[in-house]
Amino acid sequence: MAKKKGKAPQDQKAKVNKDLEGFDIKIDSFGEIQSSLPIDKINEFLNKNVDDKKLRDRDDIEDWKEGKSEEEEED
Repeated sequence: MAKKKGKAPQDQKAKVNKDLEGFDIKIDSFGEIQSSLPIDKINEFLNKNVDDKKLRDRDDIEDWKEGKSEEEEED
């Protein structure tokens, strides 16, 4: 007997972090990504909250996550 595939409700919003409240992303008919938040804000959130295993062993990552740039450290 074949299983029936249930459809996910279209109205429900996904649970998101409070920093990304109101975030919505869609792909238009041309394949372009349409986002409700600027990509810079999304990247900033990801840099602070997601561990990148390729960058784990770098020494300067902690300073960068705290918001310090190399230019500020040199001054």
